[in-house]
Amino acid sequence: MSNPIPLARRDQIAARLAQGQPVVAGTLATEFQVSEDAVRRDLRALAAEGLCRRVYGGALPPLPGATPMAVRMDEGRERKAALARAAVATIAPGEFLFLDSSSTNLALAAELPAEHALTVATNSVDIAAALLRRQDVRLVMVGGAVDPLVGGCIDATAVLAVGQMNIDRCFLGVCAITVEAGVCTVDAGDAAFKRALRAASRHCVAMATNDKLGLQSPHRVAPVRELDQLVVEHDADFQTLKALARAGALVLKAGSP
Repeated sequence: MSNPIPLARRDQIAARLAQGQPVVAGTLATEFQVSEDAVRRDLRALAAEGLCRRVYGGALPPLPGATPMAVRMDEGRERKAALARAAVATIAPGEFLFLDSSSTNLALAAELPAEHALTVATNSVDIAAALLRRQDVRLVMVGGAVDPLVGGCIDATAVLAVGQMNIDRCFLGVCAITVEAGVCTVDAGDAAFKRALRAASRHCVAMATNDKLGLQSPHRVAPVRELDQLVVEHDADFQTLKALARAGALVLKAGSP
């Protein structure tokens, strides 16, 4: 029979992090009367689920939007599919697209029109795997070191690769978006990659679920006026959309899931 004690201990640690409390491995080891190695294993498991940020000697609560791709891809599937169905209307036949690593862009990969003869580049492992099964899409994979939080490649190799592309339309992954700060992300490297991607693209589209609107992350990518389209959910807050439109965003509403 499996021992339930480690899971119970992990749940208690996760509850403290969810309340915004940092945790120290040595203190937890003393409290639970286990080794620091056991606590570090707990923290590694919690970090893999996006429930904490590992730091030297312990862990901090996660930043808003800092959930690993492996977790995000199973969240809100129907709402993301509705956004994707609206976003495909912006795509013209024969375009060279770039799908930035994002769980919503993973939903878009499934909705790409078969008759459009598209070339699609991506830095996302999951998006590339999904498109590899499609015979109607020419796939280009941007390589480099894979960031587990982002779910794709965002290092200098990836930045150099997109800088040499002539992209017709990119779909930016969005961690947060506000009128004042524009499109933002939680990771500095990811923000640098997205800025390079935006610069290499003739048109730029972003899809944002309701939880991203009004949320601010530490690193800026682009002001909303630089988006050719911002695709939002059917029930997005009306006042927020008005403010985004005044800031220069061209808002496209998705249908109901």
